[in-house]
Amino acid sequence: MEAVEEALAKHGTPEIFNTDQGSQFTSTDFIKVLAAREIKISMDDKGAWRDNVFIERLWRSIKYEEVYLRAYASVSEARAGIGRYLTFCNTRRPHSSLDGRTPDQAYFNQPMPEAVAA
Repeated sequence: MEAVEEALAKHGTPEIFNTDQGSQFTSTDFIKVLAAREIKISMDDKGAWRDNVFIERLWRSIKYEEVYLRAYASVSEARAGIGRYLTFCNTRRPHSSLDGRTPDQAYFNQPMPEAVAA
């Protein structure tokens, strides 16, 4: 509840809030918070695991290729490290599902950056 209250305070009130049907999202307290702000609630069907496959795969990569390899001293250090990793993934790392292009190349028609000498 604290997290959703903080998110709404920081980022404003969305028109629609989409979730899965986990117990935290179907609780009376959670529903009341959204209803009090007249936020429409959209819930994925039960068993709609496919909706999360791509984001779960992304977080797995972040954990194994960045987070588990570092010993962050603070939340701000972790945020900066993960930010650098995501920038790398979007701008420099070729993706097999994008025919060897980066997401920036595939979706924003950006040129491949020059290779940096080690």
